[in-house]
Amino acid sequence: MKPIRVGLIGLGTVGQGVIKVLRENAEEITRRVGRPVVVTHASARDLSRERGVDLTGVQLTTDSMSIARDADVDVVAELIGGHSPAAELILAAIGRGKSVVTANKALIAQDGNRIFDAARKAGVAVAFEAAVAGGIPIIKAIREGLAGNRIESVAGIINGTCNYILTQMTEKGEDFAEALAAAQKLGYAEADPTFDIEGVDAAHKLTILASIAFGIPLSFEAVATEGITRVTSQDIANARQLGYRIKLLGIAKRSEGGVELRVQPTFIPEDKLLAKVDGVLNSVLVKGNAVGQVGFYGRGAGSEATASSVVADIVDIARALTGESRYTVPALAFQPDAVKPLPLVPAADTESANYLSLRVADEPGVLSKITAILAAHDISVEAIIQREPHGGEDAKVALITSVVSEQRLATAMAEMQTLPFVREGIARFRVEKFD
Repeated sequence: MKPIRVGLIGLGTVGQGVIKVLRENAEEITRRVGRPVVVTHASARDLSRERGVDLTGVQLTTDSMSIARDADVDVVAELIGGHSPAAELILAAIGRGKSVVTANKALIAQDGNRIFDAARKAGVAVAFEAAVAGGIPIIKAIREGLAGNRIESVAGIINGTCNYILTQMTEKGEDFAEALAAAQKLGYAEADPTFDIEGVDAAHKLTILASIAFGIPLSFEAVATEGITRVTSQDIANARQLGYRIKLLGIAKRSEGGVELRVQPTFIPEDKLLAKVDGVLNSVLVKGNAVGQVGFYGRGAGSEATASSVVADIVDIARALTGESRYTVPALAFQPDAVKPLPLVPAADTESANYLSLRVADEPGVLSKITAILAAHDISVEAIIQREPHGGEDAKVALITSVVSEQRLATAMAEMQTLPFVREGIARFRVEKFD
């Protein structure tokens, strides 16, 4: 049989990785598909650049749209990222009856509903395993391996840049600026790291995971998002003393009021799996009502790790093109007419334990007055530490509260801030214990 012909839009590190993986594993992939799968076309803005792979036999062009429309291309892989022209290229390929593979989490999170609807009407597939957690097959795991479960929650470290920065702050005692500079020097962070450190990248990924877990439309705007820029070396030290690690988590879970969607720096007990995931690695925990909690761990970025997921999607589509079957697994796990909104719980109505850090004047009765305010709002204290001042400095108090509603905690914090000995800016982060 003729090979499945793949057209790559983008020849960056992931595009080069796709070519490398398809060539190195050609025999295995052919056995799995029933015929060869080869890259025959590729586009890039600058064709004069040296690439890390041999491009012999690949038709090269600077015109990406020509690949989306080329009759000699069976599957299009969009690997340029961003919204435009990626959206136009994907829709053009769908309009020509071609299935598409993409690693574009921002596009899927923000415009996926429209793209999937177009693909369904055209009878083709849009596959996006590489959009979340790089080489970890988390989308297939939730969409297919856990299809017999009612998913209760998904929580994970899904941004390697932030995880590297927080690891550096924890293990080497660096402050945020130092750790960010180290990440940029190693290529783990962009020159403009805003999307990563402000939690936007993780929010894109969480949007996708929540949709396939709960059968809801992609709802990026509903994710309560906070990055790691407020995490200080003092917070890191307090966390260690209290027996916790700080990680940026994406959390999607069902509650009585609906679905919670949030990305935020989170205190995790140091003996839990997610607390032990360091560097640029990713990890995701999924809780199903039948299977219980299952965990996934691995490389969340990188040329070949991400290419592994891209190629896996290409193989799935190639199998469908080779056999008599068509695309039987819906893009968002549920049948299209069953993807329906669920109530989205406002951040103010969510509940969690919390870490509070206060800078206070060094005077008697400070702790008793702080805890009295918490007790008045029915908030108990599970752990507390006080750092004595040196050389006229203010004292520092850090504590872990019981589980409490966001609104009740906010009221108590506002009252605490009025105390004359409490300095401005009470630091607060959520605590997740995964019991």
